[in-house]
Amino acid sequence: MLMEEPVGLIISGFANILGIESASFELIIVLLGAALLGLSFHNEKHHYSSYFAASGWFLLGLFFYLQSHHYVEISDPVLIFMTAAALPGGIALGYWEIKVKEDAIESLHWFRGCVTWSVIPYFLVYSIPFLNIAFVDFTASSTEWMLEFAGLGSYEVGAMRVDIVGQPDMAVSEWNGNRWFLTEPLGESGFYVPFNHADGTPVAVSFILACSALQSMIIFVGAIGALSSVSLKRRMRGLLIALPTIHVLNVFRNAGIVWLADTYHNWSLFGIDIFDFSHSYAAKFMSLFAMFLLAISLFDLLPELHRNIIRIMSPIMDGIDQLRKKSS
Repeated sequence: MLMEEPVGLIISGFANILGIESASFELIIVLLGAALLGLSFHNEKHHYSSYFAASGWFLLGLFFYLQSHHYVEISDPVLIFMTAAALPGGIALGYWEIKVKEDAIESLHWFRGCVTWSVIPYFLVYSIPFLNIAFVDFTASSTEWMLEFAGLGSYEVGAMRVDIVGQPDMAVSEWNGNRWFLTEPLGESGFYVPFNHADGTPVAVSFILACSALQSMIIFVGAIGALSSVSLKRRMRGLLIALPTIHVLNVFRNAGIVWLADTYHNWSLFGIDIFDFSHSYAAKFMSLFAMFLLAISLFDLLPELHRNIIRIMSPIMDGIDQLRKKSS
């Protein structure tokens, strides 16, 4: 039996005291953290700006850390590492905010805005069922079109369904919840659509919001939008390059996963089936590499973006240099 994670137990205890679901309490944590960062970003000269930011970094780090148990359950090593590192990373950023050097203030200010305007739009989409459903449906339909265009089979998108905590999943047409604001905590699948062959035979793949690459798009929206010293025209050009590119690459990714899972469903490697291998390993690696290449391509148009990223990474690079010197 696995030992229960202590930080998650503490947060669950607070949620129980307040009489709300843990998922709802976690949503409050992330939105409060984003609000504090946004307050700091838009009021950078306020005396308490750095303290607002430090609190915001801690809360955001805590929220993403709390998601690590889910990725442990589904054995996603990349996201286990990223979410588990979020809490110490948030604490480190909060410390840096208080002790920041003058030459890093501009980059930290950008990073506050980057994260604020990445987190808030994502959770608005997540919390507004109409938008959530629209993104899921558009992603599934785009993948179906790509598969049929490439001649990889004939598929159809199933009826939209919803997974609500404490209830059996149901068709959205039967769901009586609020369509404009989410008032019930979603289960692991949230709003999702099953994927079928054209004859109605189910494919062992369903589409959820995480399949839309919304997280990747929003990162670029925040990173480019927070460049307040850059003209609106250049920022819009950057977004027009980044967002369609991410969507097209994601459609190829999704189509590849569906085709592999449907064609090689009996394949396994060290107990890892084809879906987990393609989704949690191969596609993750390729997605991160594509994001890296896309960022490099944007540096020519937006050198300010490159400068800010380098400054934000400087403490990590300094730490690596110190470790190298000690070991040599």
